[in-house]
Amino acid sequence: MNVDPARRIQAIARLTVSIRLAVSALVLAAILLTAALSSLLWWRTAEATSRQLASTINEQIVAAVRKEVSAIVDEARAAHTAIRTLFLQNVLDTREADKREFVFLSQLQSQATISWVAFGWPDGSFFAAHKLGDRRLEMMEISLTDHPGQRRVDEYDVVPGDIEFANRRFEPTDFRVADQAWFKAGLTADDPQWFRVMGHPTGERPSIAFAGPIDVYQERQGVLAVVIEYTRLARFLSQLEVGRTGTAFIVDGSGELVAAPDKDADELHPARGDITLLPLARAALEKAGEAGRKEARRSRLTSRGAAYEVALTPLPFPGWSLATVIPEAEFLGPVETTLRRLILGLAVGAVLAALASAMLARSVIAAPLSRVVGELRHVEAFALEQVRRHPSRLKEIASLSGAIAEMAAGLSAFRKYIPADLVRALLRQGVEARPGGSIQELSVMFIDIAGFTGLSERMGDRVVPLLSRYLDLTSEIIVANGGTIDKFIGDAVMAFWGAPQPQKDHAARCCRAALACRRVIDQSGLADDLGQPLQIRIGINSGRMLVGNIGSELRLNYTVIGDAVNVASRLESANKSYGTQILIGEATERLARGAIVSREIDRIAVYGREEGLSVHELVGNADEGPVAAGWIADYERGLANYRSHRFADALADFEAVLSERGADRPAELMRDRCRQLAAAAPDAAWRPIAALTTK
Repeated sequence: MNVDPARRIQAIARLTVSIRLAVSALVLAAILLTAALSSLLWWRTAEATSRQLASTINEQIVAAVRKEVSAIVDEARAAHTAIRTLFLQNVLDTREADKREFVFLSQLQSQATISWVAFGWPDGSFFAAHKLGDRRLEMMEISLTDHPGQRRVDEYDVVPGDIEFANRRFEPTDFRVADQAWFKAGLTADDPQWFRVMGHPTGERPSIAFAGPIDVYQERQGVLAVVIEYTRLARFLSQLEVGRTGTAFIVDGSGELVAAPDKDADELHPARGDITLLPLARAALEKAGEAGRKEARRSRLTSRGAAYEVALTPLPFPGWSLATVIPEAEFLGPVETTLRRLILGLAVGAVLAALASAMLARSVIAAPLSRVVGELRHVEAFALEQVRRHPSRLKEIASLSGAIAEMAAGLSAFRKYIPADLVRALLRQGVEARPGGSIQELSVMFIDIAGFTGLSERMGDRVVPLLSRYLDLTSEIIVANGGTIDKFIGDAVMAFWGAPQPQKDHAARCCRAALACRRVIDQSGLADDLGQPLQIRIGINSGRMLVGNIGSELRLNYTVIGDAVNVASRLESANKSYGTQILIGEATERLARGAIVSREIDRIAVYGREEGLSVHELVGNADEGPVAAGWIADYERGLANYRSHRFADALADFEAVLSERGADRPAELMRDRCRQLAAAAPDAAWRPIAALTTK
């Protein structure tokens, strides 16, 4: 049974409800889910508590490490200051070996974290006290005068409350204190500063050194350095409990490892701690960026399917950060195990309620709104023919859909007067509807019907269907090849390529469109009142021209203007003189070369221009199969002979073209010229440029 559409719409309108009622229904459904959500909230609370516990543990670790690093830094500064004061007050002379050894060794004994106390003289001599683990010390001296190239080493055993001399030895060394950065900088500095140190007389050991100059009576005695090897930090980190399987690292600003936990590390044993989780610490440091070096940051990272909490905290030493890596399973595992069964039961109810609520929301609100939004998209894209009215049970949505449909119907009335494709392109490009433009290199085309003036006079208003069909065919071809239809001027069509959408191949596109227009008109069967097939003429030119919204604030036209546009119009008219259908300018031929087949017709001075312009006839597309190129070559050879005043040779070439093609108006014109010029030689002012006297 057929139902009147108007009655069906009225019936639906009686069944519509307000959007507030629909929202109320959704709120009611949300209330029914509160019980389940409260359980989930409890789970979140338990999770937050566990994370807070992990955070507390991390804060305790951070506090301990910060305190230790601060103590190490302070001990180094204190030791440097104490020794420096002894030198400044002249209590100790830098060359007094016995007193110097006693002071250096006492500093090593009293400061647990200091590994070296070293002194370098300006002449390159070097003296240092070095800790060998917790039970031995050594004193070493490198002199450039006594035993050059050797290092004197005195070893001491540490006994409760004292040290005992063990042995003395001499061994070769290539260590030069003058090559050390801390020494070179200290000789020229005014105050002590921190350095990163790798090289020592005993080999390479990553360390930091607090080094600065020693001046007595304003005379520089040398450079004093207090060195802390990273192994001391590694031993301290091993004493921290970072969960059951977590760990802590100290890294510098570039992500390089400073220390990893190792309880056996000291000055004799390099650090060999577990660094399996170090890539996570480096990843967190890279993710945090510069901000991670200035303030504490936390991040969640995964590795091999496991999640980890990584905390970064800046340390008192410049550029250093503490990275703690704790597996999430350690503090979330028990909570997840306890709640998994509860969540499973609640999830079933939540899923059922969510499905019911989602179906209601989708059918009542989401789907109608999506359809309405789709119609707005059609209006935005100026695809007004696709806009439809969508009845809805919600009054507001039904009214909105109706208003959009009515708006589209109103706009549709203007589509016949404006180029819809151009409007869509301008909307996509975001071009505002106000006067303005820019100079761009584009291609422009003019098409008109040969003999249209006489045709329109003979046919009167009967010419309208013929003209409409012709304009429909050419417009479709232009749009299909990416062109922008500018305007219709009687039987003339003006179009351009390269704007508003940029097109690198605008010249080739324009030429393909011209050939397609010629082909489709030939195949359309369109004929004039005398039964003769309709003939068209096309002129194409490329060059820099002004494109944009031309006009006033009240009326705008998106068009192109300029000398290159005028030339295209003149070329369209030039077809009359040469008996051709498509003429293109030299710039178009150059830009489209390789994509088209063409021949140069002549060099002309178009109406309004005195200088010569090479004009080419567009023959076909290069990809449409082989073209008989023999007659083209004959013509262009004849043209070259003509321009070189070899008129007899040129005449033979043009006769060859006519012999091959049978009829070729350009060749006939050139043949007649050559005959006249061969009979009466031109004067010295003659130029091979043809002047067109009509527009």
